[in-house]
Amino acid sequence: MQEHPKVWTFSPTFRAEKSDTPRHVSEFWMLEVEMRTQSLQEIMNLVEDMIKSLVQGLQQSSFMEELVTLRRSRGNLQTEEYLEDLEPLPTRWAMLKEGAWPRITYAEALRLLRDSAGSGQSKFFQEPSWESGLQFEHEKYIAATVGAGKPVFVTHYPRKIKPFYMLPSATKDNDSTVGPRTSACFDLLLPEMCEAVGGSLREYRLEELEASMPFPEPSLKGKSPSERTEAGDSSAATKGGGSLDWYLDLRRFGSVPHGGFGLGFDRLLCYLTGVRNIKDVVPWPRFHGRCDC
Repeated sequence: MQEHPKVWTFSPTFRAEKSDTPRHVSEFWMLEVEMRTQSLQEIMNLVEDMIKSLVQGLQQSSFMEELVTLRRSRGNLQTEEYLEDLEPLPTRWAMLKEGAWPRITYAEALRLLRDSAGSGQSKFFQEPSWESGLQFEHEKYIAATVGAGKPVFVTHYPRKIKPFYMLPSATKDNDSTVGPRTSACFDLLLPEMCEAVGGSLREYRLEELEASMPFPEPSLKGKSPSERTEAGDSSAATKGGGSLDWYLDLRRFGSVPHGGFGLGFDRLLCYLTGVRNIKDVVPWPRFHGRCDC
């Protein structure tokens, strides 16, 4: 990051979980970006500006007209209900491009969800909580109410439900119901499609990174390398030859404050084209139960 303050890659990504929904495939394309920065807001600004620039370019091409015309011709062979679903596409693109996108913290999102459930306005199958993260039904509600047609950034998730490499937030939420410290991170929720981008600032300090790493023996977590060695720890983080040693070396030999994000290209394509199932925007979709070569 010292020599190259902004780097990116666009490549296939693989999902190990048995997720079989209209929003999941086992192999998808991910745009991954890393940049030298100390500001989470700067990363979110980049995400927002990039997607708005993409939409601007598409609007200036003939793609929108071709897309709507093609889907209308196919819709005529199906149902009026399908036709009605085509109309919001130009509006959807306009909403992506116009105005700033809302940004709320996880704690604020949690309060909105609990207030809605408590007043009887909404009924969620899973209770929104600080421990379990946001479920799809929660994300849909936030995108619909807070975004009102625009994408929504949800920031500062609880640290214990996020990966160890994310930088802790600089401050704690003053709300006593929130609990432990949060991570300097965000998810971008698209209406209907929900999470399409996830990003964070990265932990760039060696000792803090080691302390937050998962270890086979829970009692060793947070201890210094020498303390873990004396206790007989043979984990990858301290002994070498394991899968996480190389990651520690990225900090051991020098690092700078940085952060980045990953954008699920297929989900974004779904939203831009109005396609409801991600498998329909992938030429050869591979998903749970079907991984043909």
